[in-house]
Amino acid sequence: MKNYGPGIADRLGAAQKAKQARLKKVAAIDPTNDPEFAARQAKRKAQAEEREARAAERKAAREAERARKAEEKAAAEAARLAAEQAAEEARIRAEKEEAERLVAEAAAAEQAAIDLEAQQKAARDARYAARKARRK
Repeated sequence: MKNYGPGIADRLGAAQKAKQARLKKVAAIDPTNDPEFAARQAKRKAQAEEREARAAERKAAREAERARKAEEKAAAEAARLAAEQAAEEARIRAEKEEAERLVAEAAAAEQAAIDLEAQQKAARDARYAARKARRK
């Protein structure tokens, strides 16, 4: 009995033909062969560049905002330090004025005490002189 089915050579040939057909089919749908492919690629490239430009703008805006906040923080810190220094100077000035006032009050009190002693001595001397005058 003779086998009339395809032999190994027939099968290999059919496989080779099928492979060639698949390659032709894939080559036919290859996007580089499509006339609109270049236009689509150019559009995608433009969109990607726009996306990158927007991202760069956002990054620059974030950096500018950070710089602005850092400047505001530095200005606020400088203002706080200036206010603290002004408050310290005002406190020192107030303490100095208070000390001067206390010294002036003490000097006035001392002068008043001296004046009182002088008045008392003058009154005592006047009484003594009056007593002497009565005896004579």
